[in-house]
Amino acid sequence: MNTYGRFPIALERGEGCRVWDTDGREYLDFVAGIATCTLGHAHPALVETVTKQIQKLHHVSNLYHIPEQEKLADWIVANSVADKAFFCNSGAEANEAAIKLARKYAYKVLHMTQDPVIITAKASFHGRTLATITATGQPKYQKDFSPLVSGFEYVPYNDIQAIEETLSKNPQTVAIMLEPLQGEGGVVPGEREYFLHIRKICDQTGILLILDEVQTGMGRTGKLWGYEHLGIEPDIFTSAKGLAGGIPIGAMMCKKSCDVFEPGNHASTFGGNPLACAAALTVAQTLEKENLLQNVQERGEQLRGKLQAIALKYPHLFTQVRGWGLINGMELKEDSSTTSLDIVKAAMEEGLLLVPAGPKVLRFLPPLIVSAPEVEAAVQILEKVLEKGRKSW
Repeated sequence: MNTYGRFPIALERGEGCRVWDTDGREYLDFVAGIATCTLGHAHPALVETVTKQIQKLHHVSNLYHIPEQEKLADWIVANSVADKAFFCNSGAEANEAAIKLARKYAYKVLHMTQDPVIITAKASFHGRTLATITATGQPKYQKDFSPLVSGFEYVPYNDIQAIEETLSKNPQTVAIMLEPLQGEGGVVPGEREYFLHIRKICDQTGILLILDEVQTGMGRTGKLWGYEHLGIEPDIFTSAKGLAGGIPIGAMMCKKSCDVFEPGNHASTFGGNPLACAAALTVAQTLEKENLLQNVQERGEQLRGKLQAIALKYPHLFTQVRGWGLINGMELKEDSSTTSLDIVKAAMEEGLLLVPAGPKVLRFLPPLIVSAPEVEAAVQILEKVLEKGRKSW
C-alpha cells in the first residue's frame, strides 16, 4: 500500500555500521533502522543466537512457559526499576499495553468513577494505533482518523505550569505519559527539574508516571534507560526498537504497585516468543560484554562536538545541536528555506544515511557500536554536502 514515502534506493546487505544497496553502492548508516539496529548489521553474536534459536524453537505461544522470555524478563528487572514485564511486538503495542494498564489501575486502585484521563505532551510520538496516535500530541498523525480514542489531554513538553493547570482541570487524571527525550518531535531532551516536579506530583496524588522509552531505551542515550538522565523512576515504561537489535519485540514494564493485569486482560500471539527473546537477551548481554554504554557516551560527545562546530560554521542554516548519547539532532533555522529532508537526500547521494525529525531537525542515530573513525567519516560527508549546497542553502 502507499503508506511510505520511500527513498529511491533498495538496501540488501549490511555489516557493522555500513549497508549496501542492490547496485552495490556502500552507505554509512546513521539511521540504524530508526534507532533499532543496536549492534549494527550482521553482528556475529546476534547472527549466532538467531541461527541457533530458529533451529531449536522459534514460536510456541504464551500458552506455555518460555524459558527465553523468563530470562529476558529477569534481565530487565535486574537492570531497571521494574518488577514485572509484558512482551509484545512493537513500540505501539507496548504503549497500548501501558495505556490499558493505567486505565485498569484507575478503576481497581484509585477507584475512579469517571472515565480516566492520561496527559501526554505536544510534539510527542507514541505509535500508529488508534489509541497511540491519540496519545501522540501531533495533529498531523491524527488527521482523517476520527473518532479518536477519548481520555487524553495535551500539554507543552518541559512546561511545569501547563501540567499543573491541566491537572487542576482534570481531577480524573490517572497518568502522565512522556518521552524522556522527544525523538520524532525534534530530539528534545527532557529537563531534569520538570521530571522531578512531575514525579513529586505523582507521588502525592497516586497518579502514574509512564515513560515511553521505545527510542531512548537499551543504551541509546549513553545510559541503559533514558529516565536515568532525569533522576526519577517511572511507574511504567516501555521499550521496543533497539531491544532486540532489529528482531521485532516490544515490552511494557511496571512496578509492583501498579501490576494490576490478570489472566485474560491482555495478550499477544507473537509477543515474547523464543526467537525474539533470545535475540533481545543477546543484545542485552553484548551491551555489557562490549562495554557499549561507554562507547555511546564517548562517540556521542565526539559527534555533538563536531556537529556544534559545523553549526557555528553555518550560522545562517543551523541554530542548535542537542541530544544524549547517540540520539542527536541539528536544528535548522525556522526561516530557512532548507528542510531536514533536503539535507538527508543530499547526504544519501554522498553515501551517508540520516533521517529527519520533523521538517527542521536533522537526526543522527548510528548503531551503538559506531567507531570514532566512522563518526569522523559521517561528519566529513555532512561537511561536503553543506559545502556543495552553500550557494543554494
